[in-house]
Parts: sequence; structure tokens; C-alpha cells
Amino acid sequence: MRRNKVSSTNVSEIGYDDITRTLEVLFASGTLYQYFDVPRQEFEALMGAGSYGRYLSSQIKGRYRYARV
Repeated sequence: MRRNKVSSTNVSEIGYDDITRTLEVLFASGTLYQYFDVPRQEFEALMGAGSYGRYLSSQIKGRYRYARV
């Protein structure tokens, strides 16, 4: 999956796969997470958010299955 670098203190890169609906987030700490069954609209909202970390905490974490990779 191709990830895009983002400007954030907590998040380094964000990627999305339309076929599997998987959101991939590389945190500044080097930890990589995949979130599953995430709608494309959710990914687009994340990319347009004023704060990636805040959006992840409030809209992604706890709502979608995930795995630390």
C-alpha cells in the first residue's frame, strides 16, 4: 500500500486501499497500524482534518478493527 507523508507531530504517513478498505497509519514513533473495513469517506475526512491525531482518536480508534503491524 502506498502511504502519503503528512505534516503532524504524531502521524508520519497515511495510506488507504480501496479494494480491501484498509487504512494504514504510520505514527511518528515508528509504530504501524492497519484499520479494517474503513469507508473511503472516512479516509477522505481524515485527510481533510485539521489534526490527524485528533481525528484518529475521535473517529477511527475504537470504531474499526485494527492490527499493529
